Amino acid sequence: MKTVLIGRTSEELAQITRGLNLQAYRTDQLMDWMYRQRVDDFEQMTNLPLDLRSQLDERFRVCDMKVLQHRTGEEGTEKFAFTLRDGEVVETVIMRYEHGVSLCLSTQVGCVMGCPFCATGAGGLLRNLSRPEILGQWFLAQRRLDETGERISHVVMMGMGEPLNNYEHSHKSLRLLHSEEGPGISYRRMTLSTVGITPRILQLAEEDMPITLAVSLHAPNDYLRDRLVPVNKKHPLSELIPACELYAEHSGRRVSFEYAMMKGVNDHPELARELGVLLRDMTCHINLIPFNPVPGVDYEPSPLEAVRKFRDVLSMVGLSVTIRRPLGLEIDAACGQLRRHLGAEDAVT
Repeated sequence: MKTVLIGRTSEELAQITRGLNLQAYRTDQLMDWMYRQRVDDFEQMTNLPLDLRSQLDERFRVCDMKVLQHRTGEEGTEKFAFTLRDGEVVETVIMRYEHGVSLCLSTQVGCVMGCPFCATGAGGLLRNLSRPEILGQWFLAQRRLDETGERISHVVMMGMGEPLNNYEHSHKSLRLLHSEEGPGISYRRMTLSTVGITPRILQLAEEDMPITLAVSLHAPNDYLRDRLVPVNKKHPLSELIPACELYAEHSGRRVSFEYAMMKGVNDHPELARELGVLLRDMTCHINLIPFNPVPGVDYEPSPLEAVRKFRDVLSMVGLSVTIRRPLGLEIDAACGQLRRHLGAEDAVT
């Protein structure tokens, strides 16, 4: 089985080139071809000798993920289903905003968190993604954008899975995406989303990576959050909120709280008042997200008027709050939806 090169740092690639008795500058050339020029065919790496290209092709691949399905939405949103080496499928989304192009990365195949409104968790967790599989999503998405002259400017780990349950590969992938030898994306343009794995939040606070932490909150009290985000039973709000405060202090970045608005579940103005009390002393921002309907899930989006009333209550206590515009409804853009739509028989190629 060929070794995959995307997702490797220059130090790791240097170990490979030394093992092939190559000069040190070959490492820089390979890094440039992969991360700067997005070439996945060794034959096209024209500044390498022909015999070296053949040698590399026999033993290595730049990326071994394949596009299983690609959908384009009305607002420029694009969703990919990528087939992995073992036949599993992972999803990645390109989102276009005024401030640039964001890439939503997955970190696991499935998810073990069990949030009842989420499509990804319906099938449970199958496995973590490796760093080559996380960087492979960036590689293939950026190749697509190369056709239109666009560049991924922002990265959000908000796709399938819980990034902090795949901590090593997630945070090292962000480091590589940031590095000058890699894509060179600013940490300040990166976001990691979590349901609230408190020990890992505290660990991330010590990493000297000033990325935005986005916490999937969805409820202002333990009673409701236990139902919507089951990990809250292990890491309740009394533990989570102080961890978020510490992260904001260490990183110098305000924490973003994600709040999916579900009709008759968590959208009452009284809950907004509770949320205001919970977060009023924090350096934070609240994203109210119109719930993206999932087939087979008994939750409905809140009416826009209810979302606006919720926002107004939070604004009145001085909190920073926005209503996120929905993207990709027509292309199954919610995490896990496209994978479920494809079905197991389509997932293996």
